[in-house]
Amino acid sequence: MNEPGVTTRNEPRPNRADDEFDTERLAITGPRRLELGTSAWVGIGILLLWLFVAFFGPALSPYDQGEMISYDSFSPMGETGLLGGDFIGRDVFSRLLFGARMTMGLALIATVLAFLGGIILGFTAAAAGEWVDQILSRINDAIMAFPSIMLALIVIASLGTSLPVLILTVCLIEATPVFRLARALGMDISVMDYVEVARARGESVWWIVRREIFPNTLAPLAAEFGLRYTYSILFISALSFLGLGVQPPQADWGAMVRENLMGLTYGSLAPLIPAAAIGSLTISINLIVDAFLALSNRDISEEMI
Repeated sequence: MNEPGVTTRNEPRPNRADDEFDTERLAITGPRRLELGTSAWVGIGILLLWLFVAFFGPALSPYDQGEMISYDSFSPMGETGLLGGDFIGRDVFSRLLFGARMTMGLALIATVLAFLGGIILGFTAAAAGEWVDQILSRINDAIMAFPSIMLALIVIASLGTSLPVLILTVCLIEATPVFRLARALGMDISVMDYVEVARARGESVWWIVRREIFPNTLAPLAAEFGLRYTYSILFISALSFLGLGVQPPQADWGAMVRENLMGLTYGSLAPLIPAAAIGSLTISINLIVDAFLALSNRDISEEMI
């Protein structure tokens, strides 16, 4: 019987170096994952501001989006409204608040639909392979062969200008790069041993996609969602600027830039305010995505140590 505190020759001695290393590693990998840079916090703050405007802006708006409050075009700030008037005397501030919900809401719906379709079809092509992969990939390549604006013009000219058509058009265009990314990620994971074991057990393609492929692709897909959402905002704004997106009297940031473009010759800021809103929103999302990718890459590199 050994006395307390005495280590025999056969008993393994604790390795204090390994304990100290594990303690230091936990201290590094734990709290550091929650650290964000200044640019990321700036992006989060701007995004939260625009989300608040999108949810509560119309309720806090002093005027309706189509209400004329002045007979003068491009009235200065403070005279007929907080941000002045537009080309027909409507309140720019009120239309900016209404336009936030319209622009961000349409882009979010289109991005979610594009991701659902692109991820499901991309993972299915990767897991099924053979002729399923060939058919889906060739259809996706054919759609991507058209320039985005040209394809949007063809679809809108054929089906007419409406919000459902606009959403489906943006969804179709944004789903193609999501399909390619999901297929590439799925192809890399489908050759892993645990996927081969699932196939050997007789699991279905849908089971493999749902249980094996999708959980291992969350980080790159989340980053891609942020980028696709940014592109959807810019694309919807571009279509509205060309007169093919949101139609009057509904407010949209891209349409506000087009309608008030003549105000630049009179020194009015009416076209620059919605343009600044588009720029600040997209930049904030990019800052958050960059921070998320940096954290994900750091976590992966620490796991490989």
